[in-house]
Amino acid sequence: MENTRQQKIAKQIQKDMAEIFQKEAPEVVRGSLVTVTGVRVSPDFGYAKIYVSVFPFDHCAEVLTSIDQHLRQLRGLLGKRIRNQVKNVPEIQFFLDDSLEYIEQIDEALKR
Repeated sequence: MENTRQQKIAKQIQKDMAEIFQKEAPEVVRGSLVTVTGVRVSPDFGYAKIYVSVFPFDHCAEVLTSIDQHLRQLRGLLGKRIRNQVKNVPEIQFFLDDSLEYIEQIDEALKR
């Protein structure tokens, strides 16, 4: 169960990472549509799991490897944005949120 402070920091990280992907680091996503669907922050604010959804779905692997290669740059850009809200910038790790793909597969199965 996350406390209110964790939820606020997670929402801020989610908003800032979305803006970073759009404005400051579009070369990282390589023309794909990347949506930050959720963020989980550890209780000590030292670690953040960032869940992203990638469209088109067949570019997921490419985009995630690109994000992992630019992880240090992305963390630095995030640090510039949240430096006044947190004492230390959390370590970040990106995970694929494939819930949209799963919903699409269910819709296709129901149509048959």
